[in-house]
Amino acid sequence: MGLNDVLYDPIRHNNWATKSLIKFCRDRKLTAEQLEITGVGTYGGILATLDHIVRCDGGYLRRIADSPLDYVDSEETPDFDTLERWNDEAGALWEEFLTKPIDVERVIIVDNNTRATRVGIFIAQAINHANHHREQVCAILTGLGIQPPDIQAWEYAWTHRRIWDLPEANRPTPAN
Repeated sequence: MGLNDVLYDPIRHNNWATKSLIKFCRDRKLTAEQLEITGVGTYGGILATLDHIVRCDGGYLRRIADSPLDYVDSEETPDFDTLERWNDEAGALWEEFLTKPIDVERVIIVDNNTRATRVGIFIAQAINHANHHREQVCAILTGLGIQPPDIQAWEYAWTHRRIWDLPEANRPTPAN
């Protein structure tokens, strides 16, 4: 086991969940009107929120990995294919980042040079931020009468063989 192994599943789930939601929304062929509908307490419409998720994830990542992700600051108005490509770029950079020692105590200056925080907080924020906004997209979909995809960590585990059923003979006996 490597030093950063504990982060692989959370980071990979995060990237997979965003990609899954992008693909789900693209495959539904939502109308322009549906893509712009918002919900109470949401960031914005579906496409705008997915764009926000992908760009912010890239923004956190480029700061902690000290590696450029040009799309973060681009003026491009992305479609689903572009968002998926950007998410894939971030996923590849996360994989590279996780192969190296991470100094979670390294200081990063934020908020127009008015605050300092640690790399470990940036990693936590990247995961939390994406979860928060993906749930907003799912709420909008539900409001449209569309059952959103299951993007929980459990579904990631089933999809990636990180969880499995034990044969009955191998199951522990429940304690009374």
